[in-house]
Amino acid sequence: MEGVRGGGPDAVVPALIEVVRETRASVGAVYLLEQGACVLGLAALTGLSWRIAAPWARVALTDRAPVADAVRERRVVWLGSPQELARHYPRLALVLPHRFLLAAAPVTSGGTAWGGLVLQWPGSRPSRMSAHEAEAIDRACRRLGELLRQAAADGRPVRAGAHPRVLPPPRPRTVWPAEAQAAADFAERLPGGCCTLDMDGRIAFVTTGAAELLGTGVPELLGATLWQALPWLDGPAVEDHYRRALVSRQPVSFTALRPPDRRLAFHLYADGWGVSIRLVPADVASDPSGVLRPAPPAEPGRADGLYPLMHLAATLTEAVGVQDVVEQAADQLLPALGAQALALMTAEGGRLRVMGHRGCPAASVDRIDGVPLTSPTPSAQVLATGVSCFYSDRAELERDHPLTDVRDGMSAWAFLPLITSGRPVGSLVLGYDRPRPFSEEERTLLTSVAGLIAQALDRARLYDAKDRLAHALQAGLLPQVLPRVAGLDVAARYLPAGRGMGIGGDFYDVIRLDAHCAAAAIGDVQGHNVNAAVLMGQVRTAVHATAGAPPGEVLARTNRVLTDLDSGLFTSCLYVHLDLTRHRARLATAGHPPPLLRHPCGRTEVLDLPPGLLLGIDPAADYPSTEIALPPGAVLALYTDGLVESPGVDLGEAVAGLGERLAGAGDAADGGLELLAETLVRPAARSTARSDDIALLLIHPHGDG
Repeated sequence: MEGVRGGGPDAVVPALIEVVRETRASVGAVYLLEQGACVLGLAALTGLSWRIAAPWARVALTDRAPVADAVRERRVVWLGSPQELARHYPRLALVLPHRFLLAAAPVTSGGTAWGGLVLQWPGSRPSRMSAHEAEAIDRACRRLGELLRQAAADGRPVRAGAHPRVLPPPRPRTVWPAEAQAAADFAERLPGGCCTLDMDGRIAFVTTGAAELLGTGVPELLGATLWQALPWLDGPAVEDHYRRALVSRQPVSFTALRPPDRRLAFHLYADGWGVSIRLVPADVASDPSGVLRPAPPAEPGRADGLYPLMHLAATLTEAVGVQDVVEQAADQLLPALGAQALALMTAEGGRLRVMGHRGCPAASVDRIDGVPLTSPTPSAQVLATGVSCFYSDRAELERDHPLTDVRDGMSAWAFLPLITSGRPVGSLVLGYDRPRPFSEEERTLLTSVAGLIAQALDRARLYDAKDRLAHALQAGLLPQVLPRVAGLDVAARYLPAGRGMGIGGDFYDVIRLDAHCAAAAIGDVQGHNVNAAVLMGQVRTAVHATAGAPPGEVLARTNRVLTDLDSGLFTSCLYVHLDLTRHRARLATAGHPPPLLRHPCGRTEVLDLPPGLLLGIDPAADYPSTEIALPPGAVLALYTDGLVESPGVDLGEAVAGLGERLAGAGDAADGGLELLAETLVRPAARSTARSDDIALLLIHPHGDG
């Protein structure tokens, strides 16, 4: 049996067909909980195309989806209106913004959850579940649960396959071949034309009249979809009308232009076997004699707005911080919805705070920002009640909120609560420069959009809070002020990695040893997380504890400390002992990028130091040291790899380029060391592709100690 593996699968489909028949549902599906995984797999489906259901073939128990909530919380989920669907499941409502009702129930037996049952009805039916429907659903779930429990006990558990078993509903009767020909003759005699699409949108039958109107032949149409066979129908709107008819089971109409100038009216009627299409020239669509019971026209603009909003849903998943959410929402919502103004607000400290806006006068934003959540303004009201408010014109707004001072140049408004996980996080306000009758479909769509933004905003605020905490931790571990050492100038820069890259473990330090000696260190702990920042602090502490010893010994002792910690992270480090009386420096490296030395004459060289193993690998590693002259006027540059590494650029060439910038920069005397540091980090700071943090330490002996 396709779609179900294991023992006892034959009973799954009959139980599904029976409950669909008893409840008069248009769509039915059975999900099975996969063994050893918190995932529901779609096992059987009836009344809907697999192409439409495919995105929900596997649903994690942690997902925000009706069947996942039903199984996880052991309750029946009932969604009696499009607005309710949009409020609780905005992503689902955005992908399927059609009129339908839905029930999801857990399949359990013996205290164990085995899966879930999903039923769907057209939006034209009553919004409440009847007692008969509730009893039928409960009976079906108990029947399925007992079947699945017994199959598992017999060692033949029922499991969902890679594809579900897709079943057509039972037909009222079987048609004989003679009747089929008579039906085809009947269709041919009708004015205009007609065709039938199967559940996957393929043309199963078409009259010659329809083929002539479409400008092609019958053989070219059979077996193909309309949008595949006819390039002028190859757009998201046509396929969306087909999906809308199948999901809502409501008549759907639209008009299309057949090049060069022939307008055709399409009227779609769907059931559990496919879609019937009545096709007539658009100029006779208004003549009742030319069309048999034409469907009411579809509301305009829904399909045109849907796909930009689908793109918004995808891009919001990539938003990192709050400002990312604000910018992406404004960039895509305003043109997609035809709005001219947007304001995004959050609740902080009992007040509304404007996090971002677009197209709003500054004075209007100032009036909204900081108002108490208890104020009688629409923005605060929707946040308190969780119910959206739509005002088609200024008169409606002033009638409901006579004390609200709205001087934003708009003529219609949508005030939408931002709610996630059952709690309010803010408000979204959209403004339109002309009066606008908000249709039920548009209100549902806007509610779905608000839900998506709320989820993205909630994630972004959490990220921003973690980001601030992590960078505060890192900043606290770096030296706040470098010590003043007679005869020595130092300048340092630290640049965190780009947004979304986490925090790094780059560090630097200058240590005053006595009146004539100092030490400098720079390093980079592997990774971009809090663990890297914490280990960086431990490395700094270990270097401080041994500073003053020969450079090789400092690194060896620090290495033994790191290997004892066994953190699993490795560290590069460069340690320098500065003798300001003798104007000498001794250096040792643990896998760190080579330092640069600019001589007083301006000549710059890359110092080739004996290599040493990264810290934290081998406790017996040896770190040889090198002694160099460091006369007054020279500049020693220590840096981490983030300053020189770039995709597609050879590391040796990048280090040489840094040396050239150091050689060509201005004099380090008279406060110029700070300007020199800025010059060296400026190109990396401006790079949008930077994925690593950067540390730079410049050392300039001047001999005035």
